[in-house]
Amino acid sequence: MSTHDLEQIFQERIDAEIKIEAKEWMPDAYRKTLIRQISQHAHSEIVGMLPEGNWITRAPSLRRKVALLAKVQDEAGHGLYLYSAAETLGAERDDLIEQLLTGKAKYSSIFNYPTVSWADIGAIGWLVDGAAIMNQVMLTRTSYGPYARAMVRICKEESFHQRQGYEIMLALSNGTEAQKNMAQDALNRWWWPSLMMFGPSDKESSHTEQSMRWKIKRKSNDELRQQFINQTVGQADFLGLTIPDPDLKWNEATGNYDFGAIDWEEFWNVVKGNGPCNKERIRASIKAHEDGAWVREAALAHAEKRSARAAQKTQVA
Repeated sequence: MSTHDLEQIFQERIDAEIKIEAKEWMPDAYRKTLIRQISQHAHSEIVGMLPEGNWITRAPSLRRKVALLAKVQDEAGHGLYLYSAAETLGAERDDLIEQLLTGKAKYSSIFNYPTVSWADIGAIGWLVDGAAIMNQVMLTRTSYGPYARAMVRICKEESFHQRQGYEIMLALSNGTEAQKNMAQDALNRWWWPSLMMFGPSDKESSHTEQSMRWKIKRKSNDELRQQFINQTVGQADFLGLTIPDPDLKWNEATGNYDFGAIDWEEFWNVVKGNGPCNKERIRASIKAHEDGAWVREAALAHAEKRSARAAQKTQVA
């Protein structure tokens, strides 16, 4: 069949909600789009450990330390699930990691902001993981089977992370005046970057239209952002905190909250590598990769040894 015929059959399967599997034919552009999206998602999970990891030893109680340690461990696992999903598309994990370490690949801009207080850990769980869940629940229905199945487990664990963060914010909001102020300060600093997490507006996004046609994405950036705002305003009210947006108001006609203008200049500046912690995050990632070289080498040597033994047994048999 011609490429045109194959693409038509492929789109018909997408429209019929039939999952595309790794060994099945797919357009090169579909494969490249998935590799880009899945690898950026994986990079975000790995880099996302850094803002929280430095608070494990400084968490205010043993219970908080254990919970945060478990969360960071989960994020490492998410990265591994996603790198594995990218590998089913023919990508090499070493190549993807090299792209991250050399700055060729992107990761979520949100992780280039510093965590300056314990309340930031709560805000990340509540807002950042809450925004991630909003997007990732849609990805459990994405058209590529291995990606969709990986997202099922990831979403379950992200739900725990979001609840953990909200509980931290609730404790601070019900605490001393200084603790309440700390919670409000964290909300002030993380609110707008959290809205930017969904990506540029639909008018500026070069990938959204095609990704939705292929059902890689189920909702546009702006739809997900609006859904997140609608859900989060009530949560902030319950905490007794004020969302830092003077233009935020309920719109009876649309059934949504109207909100102020997002500073897209800041967003693109961070994406281009000029955020508060871009260079710090890459340096830390490179150091971790270099420090862990001996573990990868030992694991590879062990695997080769086991493979050689299996080959010898086969020859004897």
